[in-house]
Amino acid sequence: MTAPLPAAPERGFAEAELVQRTQRAQALMREAGFDLLLLTTEPEVRYFSGFLTPFWQSPTRPWFLLVPRAGKPVAVIPEIGGACMARTWLDDIRTWPAPRPDDDGVSLLTEAIRELAGDAATVGLPMGHESHLRMPLADFQRLRERLPGLDVADATPLVRRLRMVKSDAEVAKIAHVATLVSDAFDQAPRLFRVGMPLVEAFRAFKTACLGLGVDDVPYLVGGAGPGGYDDIISPPGERPLADGDVLMLDTGCTFDGYFCDFDRNFAIGDTSDAARRAYDTLYRATEAGLAAVRPGAACREVHRAMRAVLEADGGATGNVGRFGHGLGMQLTEWPSHAAFDTTVIEPGMVLTLEPAMAYGDGRMMVHEENLVVRDDGPELLTRRAPRALPRIG
Repeated sequence: MTAPLPAAPERGFAEAELVQRTQRAQALMREAGFDLLLLTTEPEVRYFSGFLTPFWQSPTRPWFLLVPRAGKPVAVIPEIGGACMARTWLDDIRTWPAPRPDDDGVSLLTEAIRELAGDAATVGLPMGHESHLRMPLADFQRLRERLPGLDVADATPLVRRLRMVKSDAEVAKIAHVATLVSDAFDQAPRLFRVGMPLVEAFRAFKTACLGLGVDDVPYLVGGAGPGGYDDIISPPGERPLADGDVLMLDTGCTFDGYFCDFDRNFAIGDTSDAARRAYDTLYRATEAGLAAVRPGAACREVHRAMRAVLEADGGATGNVGRFGHGLGMQLTEWPSHAAFDTTVIEPGMVLTLEPAMAYGDGRMMVHEENLVVRDDGPELLTRRAPRALPRIG
């Protein structure tokens, strides 16, 4: 008999949560001196509106959301998204028949900014690290020309501050998809076998995840090779898994628009002592990271704790710039567990721990878990990896 799937959290968000997000943003806008936020990227538009669609995959059309100092956000979007946006809590939705390259929403956006904040407004726009402008640069220049008094300032710190700390409803979605994918990894002895081409192993794992109830598997990378792997971002090839290989799969599956992001390593038959030692080192580095995660600590302290274990074991960290990151609507979010990141950890942050090391003759290994920060420390959202490198076959 097939085991029942775990109960899924309710999809979407209560209007009260979206109202609260907007009001928190508006309080920060007043502190920063912003009259308006201009948002053009999928996570930010979704964060304030609840608008969830895979249509963002198409780069053809720009989408805009304006958050004024008071009241509801205003959507300025292609007409094709009007019905979907109308099912959110927003009621001021302005559309144009996109694509229209000669005026792809620029006039409509200009009018909306002028109406909400005036010709000489200070508009906050995410401009910093891990942000981008999702509209043609030429159109942005046209907008500035039509509103010559507009002052555009960087809203990255504001958006980052809001999104780094998750609500209970957000955490529940991430926890749910992490549980489903943990279940899929537990099926590894039945999914993978000696002689199976790596590309088929990827397909088998994706199928297992979908069968267990994830919405999508938009991210799956990994590698396999004798005693370890040397590349984890290339597409899988046809090389068959062989006795002595180490196989690693790293996946970002989604549920209701929220990601998990973690990996698991497997020995195919008998593998090298070096691989087993690397796994042991990374497991203990992750334990050190878990011990370092606490409210009030800085992300660079977590990085330092994991790095200390690697260095004590003689493990080279190679060119990896960080050992984990934030997680939520995007596969990777702020902050980073890196030497440069002084972000103070707070309850409600969802983080990954991802130490990595090089060993042997050009081999590498990565180990990753997901957690939420509670008042008394970390709570794992993933099912902890086995203590020793698991063996298949």
